[in-house]
Amino acid sequence: MSVETYFDSISRDLKAGVHPGDILEQIEDLEPVQKVELLQRLPDEDATLLLQEMEDFEQAEIVRQLDKDKVKVILTDMASDDVADLIGKLSPEEAQEILYLIGEEELADFGSLLKYPEESAGGIMTTEFISLPADIPVEEAISRLREIAPDAETIYYVYVVDHEGQLIGVISLRDLIASSDGTILKEVMKQNVISVNALTDQEEVARVVSKYDLLAIPVVDDQNKLLGIITVDDVIDVMEQEATEDIYRLAGASEVVGMELTKAPVSRIVRLRLPWLLISMVGGFISGSVIGGYESTLEAIVVLAVFIPVIMDMGGNVGTQSSTIFVRGLATGEIDLLEAWPYFFKEIRIGASLGLISGVLISIAAYLWQGNPYLGAVVGVSILATITVAALIGTLVPLVCGKLNIDPAITAGPFVTTIKDVTGLMIYFFIATTFIEYLR
Repeated sequence: MSVETYFDSISRDLKAGVHPGDILEQIEDLEPVQKVELLQRLPDEDATLLLQEMEDFEQAEIVRQLDKDKVKVILTDMASDDVADLIGKLSPEEAQEILYLIGEEELADFGSLLKYPEESAGGIMTTEFISLPADIPVEEAISRLREIAPDAETIYYVYVVDHEGQLIGVISLRDLIASSDGTILKEVMKQNVISVNALTDQEEVARVVSKYDLLAIPVVDDQNKLLGIITVDDVIDVMEQEATEDIYRLAGASEVVGMELTKAPVSRIVRLRLPWLLISMVGGFISGSVIGGYESTLEAIVVLAVFIPVIMDMGGNVGTQSSTIFVRGLATGEIDLLEAWPYFFKEIRIGASLGLISGVLISIAAYLWQGNPYLGAVVGVSILATITVAALIGTLVPLVCGKLNIDPAITAGPFVTTIKDVTGLMIYFFIATTFIEYLR
């Protein structure tokens, strides 16, 4: 299908009210240069709608190629937080050029966003919100709301400020409409406003919004001055981004920054994933050296080798379960890093319980298979100790890394696996060597 055909189809869909997100699915197979040509031909308003729905890295790629006059119009129409995110994906030289294009008047709408860290509340907030003074009556508030609503990101909440711009209350649109004329805003507003500081990490913002089921949350500075708001659609994007990062790290991989994973070149993916495989390789050599150190034990009791995969796999499963649950608990706020030790000891008890049950079962199986109760006891005790230690390692390593301000998700893959494999083998062969006389 040609760009001309896409242009006609998209124009019809936009006029018919089709959501821009659905339209993007129609053009996802187009080459970047074709998307640029398409946006160049679309009316400014339609081009803005489509560009605003794209991922940041794709926006940056298209903005680099679009006509500068078109870029100026589109960015002027876009929400301030989206423009700030887009500029953050450009090089300093490109960002400077865009800022020059936009001009001082429009720059004032979002320029303050650029001074905050990209993944902070200030970095993802929008300055297009509705705030009103506390001493005006309800009917005047509704009248003002009608005037400024078209330029606001959301109108579900009206924030009430004092003469210095400090946040002192909030009133929902429903409560505002239901209030009687003549009622002063400060009489119907809620004074206990849930807000976040501009420097709060975006992951913490997502937790607060999820906890209180908010559609938007105000962002304030250290003096409680209202700076902007973060809407629920931005929070959903944050949750998706953070979850994606954690999943990649849990798997011992890295996210490909600046593009979709499925579209990243093979060489770049290999470069990002190879270090983690090398860590696993080193762990494999260490595990092999442990086995080699007990070569005489294996030569004397060959059947011990049969249970090595069982020991490693069961310990690996429990270690992965423990680390995944612990890291996920930290990410969602269910586990507080400052008070994580009680959960740590609970996880040890869980590991010991799982180890005891598994140890008894495999002990019986080994005895019935080989007819040697001592072999069953050695394997069973090894399983019990290995699973308990695996649960300890799976929780302790991320916990310690978290205390050291290292992302716990990074440690939950190759590091935990490597440590668990080595300790599991050492436990197994130590017990087997201690009781080798009974195994002959």
